[in-house]
Amino acid sequence: MFELIVAIASAFGGIVAALAGFGIGSVITPLLAARYGMRVAVAAVAIPHVVGTALRFWFLRRSLDRRVLLSFGLPSAIGGLTGALLHSRIGGRALGLLLAVLLIFAGVTGLLGITLRFGRRSAWLAGALSGMLGGLVGNQGGIRAGAMMGFGVPKEAFIATATAVALFVDGMRVPVYLFTHGRELLAIWPVVLMATIGVLAGTIAGRAILGRLSEEAFKRVVSALLIALGISMFFIA
Repeated sequence: MFELIVAIASAFGGIVAALAGFGIGSVITPLLAARYGMRVAVAAVAIPHVVGTALRFWFLRRSLDRRVLLSFGLPSAIGGLTGALLHSRIGGRALGLLLAVLLIFAGVTGLLGITLRFGRRSAWLAGALSGMLGGLVGNQGGIRAGAMMGFGVPKEAFIATATAVALFVDGMRVPVYLFTHGRELLAIWPVVLMATIGVLAGTIAGRAILGRLSEEAFKRVVSALLIALGISMFFIA
């Protein structure tokens, strides 16, 4: 029964990620953490996360905005990895609450049509800061998506670029998790497998939905999901 619940939750996470560029970890991690603990949960989720992210990028690879990737994505990835390394020393409830406020702010401004625009220099700074903050609190995708709304790129480019950054980060962290938590992951392989299958199914379904959304509807969906994620973080920070 637990594996089935994980599969359903993972499919939902895959749909959300296909529509907003984030959501897999936000949906599945709390579910697995309740049974296996946060460390094992984070390592376990990394596997379906990288598989779903790779498939999502394959679907949208031709829409990648290389300018945004270089000016914002790479600093965001580096900042995210740095924040993840500092997580055990600096991370805490205060930072989690700060991230929640920023996510809600980004979502509300998006719904109101208020958009902050980033130039080249500010894009580097926004990428590095958002990535580091996300890495410190363990939720990089949401804050990355919130910051990326300041570039005004089309929906496919938005998802493709955010996914490319996530794929880079996953490529760095998954081998580490496999090395440090290999035995624990092997012990729960049916759960990891069901999560992976669910994410793949959700990614395919979400891709079909994304194609039917207008640009305006896409912005509203991302904004609403940012608000929902921010509110949820008040309870788990």
